[in-house]
Amino acid sequence: MKKQLYDYHGFSLRRLNEPRFSHAWLLAGWLGYFALYFITENLIPAERCHPIHCWLDDVIPFNELFVIFYVGWYALVFGSLAYTFFYDVPRFKKLQVFIIVTQAVAMACYILYPSRQDLRPDVFPRENVLTALMGLIYSFDTSTGVCPSLHVAYSLGILSVGLKDRDLAAGWKAALTFVVVMICAAVCFVKQHSAMDVLMALPVCLLAEALVYGKDYWLPRIKGRT
Repeated sequence: MKKQLYDYHGFSLRRLNEPRFSHAWLLAGWLGYFALYFITENLIPAERCHPIHCWLDDVIPFNELFVIFYVGWYALVFGSLAYTFFYDVPRFKKLQVFIIVTQAVAMACYILYPSRQDLRPDVFPRENVLTALMGLIYSFDTSTGVCPSLHVAYSLGILSVGLKDRDLAAGWKAALTFVVVMICAAVCFVKQHSAMDVLMALPVCLLAEALVYGKDYWLPRIKGRT
């Protein structure tokens, strides 16, 4: 069933407090995130950050093919928020709250326990368009503030919301699952995150899942089974 475009007729900033448009306030969470991102990226020197590393990082090789999924993450996040904002406001609320929870926890971790990774290759094993793109990403995205990985947390939040959508076809759910799994792997293969960053994103997502879906989704199912 095709979803109907949400009626934003008459929308203006002065009407944000009206119930019909109040969900747009959730987007303000991004302002807080970017402010904290600036602080953690620019005011916490790398020397104060704790290196994150585990044995899996030495096993996983650099592979520039995964930059496709790494960059595709931006489209996934923007597209998911835009689609739900215009076509499925209840799920937009769930997704944005999920993201805000993960942002808040991650930023607290970055400030209280500053982290960095020292996994980036000094020289790329090959020279091609994808390694050039990865080099560009390295140039503006520092290697600090990495644990837990928000790349992983956002992706799992989008997957959680998508899998609970009864109107989303099974094929689209399978495709979304594949993309999210590849994004989670990509952060390690392009050496933007340690495998520990991926692992530590899981409890953050479980907390967000409990806060967003615990009462209305999981609790009724648990009670139903018992």
